[in-house]
Amino acid sequence: MTKYFNHSLRIVIVLILTVFCLSMVQNQVLAQDKAAKIDQLMKTYHEYRQFNGSVLVAEKGKVIYKKGFGFANMEWEIPNKPDTKFRVGSITKQFTAMLIMQLREEGKLKLEDKLSQYLPDYRKDSGEQVTIHHLLTHTSGIPDCTNLPNFDQDVSRDPYPVDEFIKKFCSGDLEFTPGSQFSYSNPGYILLGAVIEKITGQSYEEVLKGKIWDPLNMKNSGYDHHSVILKKRAAGYEKTMDGYVNAPYLDMSIPYSAGALYSTVEDLYLWDQALYTDRLLSPKNKKIMFTPHLRNYAYGWGIRQHSFGDQSKTIIRHNGGINGFHTTIVRLVDDKHLIVLLNNTSRTKLNEMSQAIANILYGLPYEFPKKSIGETLLKTITQEDIAAALKQYRQLKTTRSSIYDFQERELNTLGYHLLGSKKIDEAIEIFKLNVENFPKASNAYDSLAEAYMIKGNKQLAIKNYKKSLELNPRNQNAVEKLKELEKK
Repeated sequence: MTKYFNHSLRIVIVLILTVFCLSMVQNQVLAQDKAAKIDQLMKTYHEYRQFNGSVLVAEKGKVIYKKGFGFANMEWEIPNKPDTKFRVGSITKQFTAMLIMQLREEGKLKLEDKLSQYLPDYRKDSGEQVTIHHLLTHTSGIPDCTNLPNFDQDVSRDPYPVDEFIKKFCSGDLEFTPGSQFSYSNPGYILLGAVIEKITGQSYEEVLKGKIWDPLNMKNSGYDHHSVILKKRAAGYEKTMDGYVNAPYLDMSIPYSAGALYSTVEDLYLWDQALYTDRLLSPKNKKIMFTPHLRNYAYGWGIRQHSFGDQSKTIIRHNGGINGFHTTIVRLVDDKHLIVLLNNTSRTKLNEMSQAIANILYGLPYEFPKKSIGETLLKTITQEDIAAALKQYRQLKTTRSSIYDFQERELNTLGYHLLGSKKIDEAIEIFKLNVENFPKASNAYDSLAEAYMIKGNKQLAIKNYKKSLELNPRNQNAVEKLKELEKK
């Protein structure tokens, strides 16, 4: 009886192990299949000049794909890799929010505390109304200085001490009662950085290193200083219709705790994994940190529900944009999936890419990128003429609409490229083509009006600005231009 029992037990154990091994093999095959699909997708984006950077994708907490595309340094043709360091822009905000929550956990601040409690030199009328919570959720009403006219040209190149920058650029009149509205505000997170320094007596950078970088072994992340020789740092570029140019210089004292950090896709994976644990913050405070408020914004993260087939999943994400760089981190926390895209050629279609990758992870249909019709037409204009380009547009729209991107912005971007190249007549024809295809788009008429104004055709400029204003009565640019033109 004992021999029979032992024999049966061995058979059961063997069967269990066999099923387990088969399941492991099947999961590995599925992961490899998904990785292959992601690779083909990203290769296509890179081929179409829509992605130049590094990618990491994790499924159920395990990395299934990581790779670099294009160059970290175009002059020396140094390739992007998974350990290339990119400026991450506003992804910085989630680290600033974590430091604030850690200080709360230590009893060193309260979320309802007024700003003036920590920055007594800040203007009293605002500082006595704005709380730490308001700053974290972009509901403070403090205007965003980065929207000021000529901010990039006149301000962003010069170094500023934190206190001086706050006094000059983060102390504008409140745009609304704190807590009543959402308005994305970089100054809000710059002020949070100043609060962190005030409480700790250390620099923002030192606090980050001690509380996050070192504990998580994030050795390839930090505050990006221009003067420091930083190995494997990507240069920032801006894509044009026919190539790339170096991004404008930005002194990193300006973005500070709102956007001055650098990292790698691998380090951001370590960060993602730590957020599932209690290593940095207690469950109670993590729940507070990831509770969405106005416009589904939590503390340093956007949070929303998204349907994948018949399943609703929670997406926690944040994008970053800073001179020459565009980044995103997407956490599908119900299944511990992660998508990190770091790009060093300025703005690109990261939301579209991450959506396609998420669909691959969930076994759903996904779309490949489309070629730029604007770039295609520019080649034709350069090699032939505008008439050939207009003919090509109409032919391709009829026969290849699934291959090329025919959105309004394509022709608009091409038109402005031609204006910048002093090809005003060609630009007018492209803008006219855009109006023809998008007759209800206010911006299409606005652009055509600007081209006519540059050409010196006042009558047609006025006509098209009025049409733009008719379609969008809030087009303040059209209002100002019409005043200028009618005065002349």
